[in-house]
Amino acid sequence: MPAISAIKTRPTSDSAVPALTVAAVIERDGRFLMIEEWVRGQRVLNQPAGHVEAGESLVQAVVRETMEESGWVFAPEAVSGVYYWAHPGTRRGFLRVALSGIALSHDAGRRLDTGIIRALWLSRSEMAQHVASLRSPMVMRAVDDYLGGSRMPVAALNDLSPACLLEQALRI
Repeated sequence: MPAISAIKTRPTSDSAVPALTVAAVIERDGRFLMIEEWVRGQRVLNQPAGHVEAGESLVQAVVRETMEESGWVFAPEAVSGVYYWAHPGTRRGFLRVALSGIALSHDAGRRLDTGIIRALWLSRSEMAQHVASLRSPMVMRAVDDYLGGSRMPVAALNDLSPACLLEQALRI
C-alpha cells in the first residue's frame, strides 16, 4: 500500500485549497533522479515535480514534469505515496502524489525549465547529507516510502476527465 501521510508544520486557513502536485521517484543503480533548482532565491533539491495542469491526468502531469525538468522520459509503474504538507512560511498547502517508475531515455540536449540548474542522481545517503536543501519534507519521505516498498497500481488513480471517460467508452 502507498504511504498516505500529513507532514504539517502549521495549520492552513480553512479557505485554502491545497495545490495538487506530482513527483517522480526514479531509482537507478541505488541513486534517485533529483533536480537542483532555484526557488525564491535559494538552491534546493527536489524530485522532478510540479503542478497538475487543467485537463491533465496525474500520470500525464508527472511524465510532462519529468521531461521538462530533467530531459528524461519517465514510465510510471506505481503510486508510492500521497502527501499533504503546509509550507511553514506561507502556510500554503500542497497535496503531492508520488509515482515511482523507470527512466527510459534521456534527451541531453533538451532545454530544461526556467529555474532548473541541473538534473543529478543521488543516493539516499547523499540526499540525507543535504536534507536542509530539500525543497520540502515530502522529498525524503517519498524516497523512504519507496525504499520501504510502498506501492499501489497506477490504475488506482481514477481519471474522470472527459477525455479519459471518452477513451474508456471507446474501449467497451
